[in-house]
Amino acid sequence: MSTTTRHEYDRIPYLVVFEDKSDFQDTYGGVVEDVVLESYLLKPRDVPSDTVIVFMHPIGGGAYLPMSNALPRAGHHVIYCNSRYRGTDSALIMEKVVQDLGACIRDARERLGYRNVILGGWSGGGSLSLYYQQQAQSPTVTHTPAGDAPDLTKLGLQPADGLMLLAAHISRHGTLTEWMDASILDERDPEKRDPELDLYNPDNPNRAPYSEEFLQRYRRAQIDRNRRITAWVKETLDGLRRSGRPLEERGFVTHGTMADPRWLDPAVDPNDRRPGWCYLGDPKIVNMGPVGLARFSTLRSWLSQWSYDDANGDGLRCAADLEIPTLVIGNSADDACTPSHTRRLYDAVGHEDKTMRTIQGANHYYSGKDQRPHLAEAVGTITGWLADRGWAK
Repeated sequence: MSTTTRHEYDRIPYLVVFEDKSDFQDTYGGVVEDVVLESYLLKPRDVPSDTVIVFMHPIGGGAYLPMSNALPRAGHHVIYCNSRYRGTDSALIMEKVVQDLGACIRDARERLGYRNVILGGWSGGGSLSLYYQQQAQSPTVTHTPAGDAPDLTKLGLQPADGLMLLAAHISRHGTLTEWMDASILDERDPEKRDPELDLYNPDNPNRAPYSEEFLQRYRRAQIDRNRRITAWVKETLDGLRRSGRPLEERGFVTHGTMADPRWLDPAVDPNDRRPGWCYLGDPKIVNMGPVGLARFSTLRSWLSQWSYDDANGDGLRCAADLEIPTLVIGNSADDACTPSHTRRLYDAVGHEDKTMRTIQGANHYYSGKDQRPHLAEAVGTITGWLADRGWAK
């Protein structure tokens, strides 16, 4: 299949609907008993195929990204399926997202008739795809980290045939921890800080380029902060249960979640990204802004998607169990998922049928007119990899 041929394609919206028997709702709207997943089939008009690439991100929203549209233009059949948490992750449970992805894959095979399903693990969809495939191959997770449904061993998850990790990070909890503001000492008062760890304090004597000693201290403080939040979450959940309110929740704010030294020091995990910048803009503003990772959360959601020690959707652990061909693509100017994540994921894949490529000059989203050649190169790499395994003509 040549990526130089531009195919016309249809964008076909559809719904994946299945019954939800959860004890409580964590999404707003719709029929209480059902989960409704908004999905799109991007289908080339002149290229029949028994293979489909399935994308899902924990909070969705990627159906119109450059990659999602470039693949069907190159002749590939693509499904972009939004999870039930489309647009908001404040109450997101990763085990339920795995359930959502399973429903989409089952529908793709049994209703739409696709024989081969290739998981497209884009960005945060990478660790989701790895978690899904691990549990579809050999399910072991019987409840969420908080002890709730779903039981993944009873869902009949269908394994995919291949997996692509595209501009992917290692996990939501691992990424959050690497981005956390290590200087915050009191979660109830973000003004209480360790001035020697405050990256954005002009009076901080520790300035970029950072010493290895400072970086090690900072990384330890980030993990410690994540664990302090987790300890409070568990204590609060236990208190609710002891008081006879096991289904109650609490919402809370996590301040300071975009203070990774790599954004200020280009020598930390180096690539071609713009110094002093991240994929959401100026990291100093994002750090305390309204759309930072884990800014608003619930107790159960924190344990499932953000807890450094408890979250199951760990890309590195899950990759070790993979049994299917895997393609890993990193972008050399990525200002979200940096090279160490790409390399760690590739190294973690526990078999030899794995391929890694880096697209020089590409940013995270392939956004901007100057990114078109890089997008074309990435799509060509995907096409060649699929064709080598009989999944593309």
